[in-house]
Amino acid sequence: MAAFHRGLNEAAFIEGQNVAIEYRWAENHHDRLPMLVADLVQRKVALIAAPDTASALAAKAATTTIPIVFNTSADPVTVGLVASLNRPGGNVTGTTSLNTEVASKRLELLHEVVPKASTIGLLVNQANPQLAHVNIADMQAASHSLALQILVLNASSNDEIDEVFAALAHQGIGALVVTPDPLFNFRSQQLAALVLRYALPAISAHREFTMAGGLFSYGTSLTDIFRQLGIYTAKILKGENPAELPVSQSTKIELIINLRTAKLLGLSFPIAVLGRADEVIE
Repeated sequence: MAAFHRGLNEAAFIEGQNVAIEYRWAENHHDRLPMLVADLVQRKVALIAAPDTASALAAKAATTTIPIVFNTSADPVTVGLVASLNRPGGNVTGTTSLNTEVASKRLELLHEVVPKASTIGLLVNQANPQLAHVNIADMQAASHSLALQILVLNASSNDEIDEVFAALAHQGIGALVVTPDPLFNFRSQQLAALVLRYALPAISAHREFTMAGGLFSYGTSLTDIFRQLGIYTAKILKGENPAELPVSQSTKIELIINLRTAKLLGLSFPIAVLGRADEVIE
């Protein structure tokens, strides 16, 4: 939220001074989204900012007149948010973080670091079906060229995340990919603690996982994503037409490595991978 406000502030929008914000939280209960969006539409808000795929799709289904600014880690055309990236059309535009598009690279990096792991766990949130489908399809496509088996692990709550890790020992999984999903993005501490407890090499999309003790991450910065959402929100508030405002693609991809965790797991990073790192925690 601080990053979202920074994006707004860059255009001189200050909450409580010249802009009011109504917050709504679904708390990973996606069935609540239509009701939450309907309430905002009834209040005739000037704009709806939707920070993930599920909330953006719910907002689009609820209104064709109120401008919607989204963030998604998937291709917004593929998931049905916009007609095209350059000319979104309608009342919807926003940013995409490319985190699903670099899924194959994430798997390649994990394979370089843990080459003996032939079965890779893929942690997905099936309560977010549109994003889960994209994450699974991309990872399965990437696994063929590496001759790896992908085992899909579903977790849609804190308890289910714990249960998935408790069952890992019986499934022959040698490493884990945490998919980019709001549920996992904001539970970095829990996930990092679990991969350390079960001594499981894992890669995520976001630096927050690595900073919390995860092995490494490859993807866009969450704070940069939310700042861009704030910047695009400000553009619409200043009068730009969402139909003509191209979808912004975040091109800042960062590789963050935690050597402290690697030592605890008895792993060493290949020099070629270390040389590509944007940041190394020692």
